Amino acid sequence: MLSVSQILDKSVFQKDDLIYLLNSSGSERLKLFENAREVKSTFVGKKVFFRGLIEYSNYCKKNCYYCGIRAGNSRYARYRMTDAEVLEAVNYAFKNDYASIVIQSGEQTNKAFVSKIESLLKRIHRQTDGKIHVTLSLGEQSEDTYHRWLEAGAHRYLLRIEVSNPSLYLKLHPNNLSHDYHRRLDALKTLRKVGYQVGTGVMIGLPFQSVSDLADDLIFFREFDIDMAGMGPYIEHADTPLYKYRDSLMPLKSRFDLSLKMVAILRIMMKNINIAATTAMQTIDPQGREKALMVGANVIMPNLTPVKYRQDYLLYENKPCLDEEAEECKSCLEARIHIAGDTIGYGEWGDSKHFSQMSLKDSAEIPAALKK
Repeated sequence: MLSVSQILDKSVFQKDDLIYLLNSSGSERLKLFENAREVKSTFVGKKVFFRGLIEYSNYCKKNCYYCGIRAGNSRYARYRMTDAEVLEAVNYAFKNDYASIVIQSGEQTNKAFVSKIESLLKRIHRQTDGKIHVTLSLGEQSEDTYHRWLEAGAHRYLLRIEVSNPSLYLKLHPNNLSHDYHRRLDALKTLRKVGYQVGTGVMIGLPFQSVSDLADDLIFFREFDIDMAGMGPYIEHADTPLYKYRDSLMPLKSRFDLSLKMVAILRIMMKNINIAATTAMQTIDPQGREKALMVGANVIMPNLTPVKYRQDYLLYENKPCLDEEAEECKSCLEARIHIAGDTIGYGEWGDSKHFSQMSLKDSAEIPAALKK
């Protein structure tokens, strides 16, 4: 059996290598993290980029078994931010040199929703003179919708696969067309075709999930040739069907440790993509986000959602920073980033270097996953 050092010397990791790295502990785990820090410093630098997060609405047509805002959960008051509230959050980001925002929402595909997002994107572009880059995380949409939003001013799109194993996907979602695994894949391929910087991600520590599944997730990212990733530990929610499996889950600390190793391995595998230090990391460990930065992450999302809505946008339980206003959140994250030994890329879009390099390649060089 090879050691971590010998595996890290390889140019391409095989599945067995990934499983070994995910199971690493003690000094071998520390070697993995050290290597990831070095790769991050060399290929994307020590800057961390802010993405001001706007949780636009918790209306969702889907019923994913792990999600707190699933359509079947009647315990939340449903909300939709007003245009004025969205533009106020954008203005805060603009005045504070964030340079990028994320608009996230429960999934909706009706004409009114599509038109509203298109209108907001155009207003954001005008209000900031095109100086704010926008990431959307609004679920599966039609190719026409993706085109409309791109032309209106969106630049990046995050659509998490959540799990790359089709059989496991079926256990986490209702078995119907709205929750179809292949439909999810098709949406990711369409986003690439339309021209977005494409991001995806997975949950770590789910019921029924194995380390082998997580190794396959990492291979999926590589084969799909993603530009950015958002990953974090699965945290159960009492108002979801998966909550009944809570006693069979691995401990929270183990989920957190696996999440750190997923970030580190992905940084080594895909050296110049953007990787988020997700809020779910901080839910388990008070220093979770800075620890993620120290093993390869380079993006953080300060929450700009009005405080009055945050209790109703709980995808999982015990989400931190629910009562922090935007300025408090900014100050807290600045301190966390400096503790991690990084600096903040104020005024910089922080676009994926991987995407920029891919854009320069001949269009005939299509990622293998997109040919399937």
